[in-house]
Amino acid sequence: MSGPFRVALSGDFKKPDGSPTYPDFDLAPLRAAPNVEVAFLDVANPLRAEQLEDFDALILLTHRFGRESVPKSGRLAVIARFGVGYDTVDVPACTDAGIALVITPDGVRRPVAVSILALMLALTGKMMVKDRLTREGPTGFAQRSDHMGVGLVGRTLGSVGIGNIGAEFFRIAKPLDMRFIAHDPFADKAVAAELGIELVSLEEVFRQSDVLSVSCPLTPETHHLVNAERLALMKPTAYLINTARGPIVDQKALTKVLAERRIAGAGLDVLEQEPPDADDPILKLDNVILAPHALCWTDQCFAGNGAADVKAVLEVQHGRVPRGVVNRAVLETATWKRRLADFHGRFGD
Repeated sequence: MSGPFRVALSGDFKKPDGSPTYPDFDLAPLRAAPNVEVAFLDVANPLRAEQLEDFDALILLTHRFGRESVPKSGRLAVIARFGVGYDTVDVPACTDAGIALVITPDGVRRPVAVSILALMLALTGKMMVKDRLTREGPTGFAQRSDHMGVGLVGRTLGSVGIGNIGAEFFRIAKPLDMRFIAHDPFADKAVAAELGIELVSLEEVFRQSDVLSVSCPLTPETHHLVNAERLALMKPTAYLINTARGPIVDQKALTKVLAERRIAGAGLDVLEQEPPDADDPILKLDNVILAPHALCWTDQCFAGNGAADVKAVLEVQHGRVPRGVVNRAVLETATWKRRLADFHGRFGD
């Protein structure tokens, strides 16, 4: 095959007026790369196969890529997802078609970990109620003593998952002098030992934690992992934080527990349905902090994600395996190896 290496960006990277959705995503290195053409797709969700017939790579924001999105040309070699979640992508369909799916763990590691820290400090410091009291003037100030915060020294910080983000959160929480515990069936024991994390059972991480963060991917196995039975194990003074994916938590069960004050509160950057219905009962609770799946969205986060995606795409163009491949099995397929060899012959240095 001759011609340039063609890179598509999903249509949601542009606003209706044509301006960039996220100006911090710097496309200049991609546009300046030799033998590369860049084009934005029309807005379609899920993506349509015919949109991608003439592209070698796709940088994907929020739109879905399903089995019906796989182009018949067999040209598409890599999908670089903007972020670390890939529940919007049909991974088996990608593998069957010899398409590598890449995510950007380096771009989100620190921003999401900081988001967890922000929720933990806001919850334990009673920031929401103290903000409200301040706005009420003398009447609110008179109630300050009724809303004492929770000190963190010696408290137990737990996590479901100590992968890329979970481990980073423990790193930045180190100066708080908390006890660290976690449950992760795939834990790197050397990392756990280095960070002073005690690995415990799933039930024990719910039972012992004063603050419990969910930092695992959404899979069939983790769907509703945080359910009524496990929430019932938590201390009445404990807080739950979820910055991963909404369906990991049974939201109806959590809403009931929060409404009945059976745990102290929750911080949620993700919900089972996004956006939620206007009459969703969780919106009426005063012991939950909510964010619109955007708490980690900073200039640095989006610049980092964009740079990682651009680097991954250019690595493939030059016939090299990029970092962050989710479906590692695809790397052993004849289709992928043939594509990579072709790219190396045409564009390799």
